[in-house]
Amino acid sequence: MEPQSTLAAERAYDAHAAQLYRVAYALLQSRESAEDAVQDAFARYLAHTGTFRDAEHEKAWLIRVTINRCHDLQRAGAVRAYTPLDDLIEQPASDNGDWEDDRPVLRCVLSLPEKYRVVLVLHSLEGQSVDAVASQLRLTPSAVKMRLKRGRELLRTILAKEDIHV
Repeated sequence: MEPQSTLAAERAYDAHAAQLYRVAYALLQSRESAEDAVQDAFARYLAHTGTFRDAEHEKAWLIRVTINRCHDLQRAGAVRAYTPLDDLIEQPASDNGDWEDDRPVLRCVLSLPEKYRVVLVLHSLEGQSVDAVASQLRLTPSAVKMRLKRGRELLRTILAKEDIHV
């Protein structure tokens, strides 16, 4: 088997880079680290010698590789433990999507614990199904639903404390 072609990588990048960036940013909360994680995911894509069943399988594989790379960066201490919220609010994280336009809500979403933050980003912001999120995070659909429920409840509490009305 041969590695993925450059043309396939370009097509995959065009189709999935923005979403992978948002997932990585939600996990790492650092623009530079998120960009590194996405770049590493596509480097692994180019080296990948397997085949994908379909476009959804390819997308799920890329998301899983990106999440794993984010966890590697967290474990290695490559991500600073502290990022001032003012920096997150002042500087746009990316020009890749509209989801970052509402800074107070973004700040609250980013303050959630990782296990809730990731499922909310994938399901609510990226529009993925519960089953797709479960597959990508290696969880049961029931676990994803529970994390969504608890994450939303926690987000409502944070928004109420901050007096942010959505």
